[in-house]
Amino acid sequence: MTDLMPNIPEVAAEVRALFERYEQALIDKAVEVLDATFWDSPHTIRYALHENGYGFAEIHAHRVARPPGPGIKERRLRLEILTLGRDLATVNLEFKVRGRDLIGRQSQTWVRFPDLGWKVIVAHVSTMNAAPLW
Repeated sequence: MTDLMPNIPEVAAEVRALFERYEQALIDKAVEVLDATFWDSPHTIRYALHENGYGFAEIHAHRVARPPGPGIKERRLRLEILTLGRDLATVNLEFKVRGRDLIGRQSQTWVRFPDLGWKVIVAHVSTMNAAPLW
């Protein structure tokens, strides 16, 4: 049976460190780090604000075209990391969008592959109005 114990401390810390490395690489436009974070597979998907990346090659092409800099994240509002066992994790970040009355949402699904280590297999970024519509 698979062990799906939530948030084993050392596993959660490992995923958090990798997530923080990824976030810094976005600011630095460190494409080699960004690429190393994602699973090099045609099955990997990354939905972003202005593009959909189906497969590692498309995701890489978007990364190369993206300008360096802090991007749209003004400040973090909430970061949730959930690990299940030692080989599966989700990371969800809610943030204030820089200069806009919007809330950003970022999610990643991470898998630890036996021969590759931790890789993001699915990622998504979207925004929503900061104030409720009702």
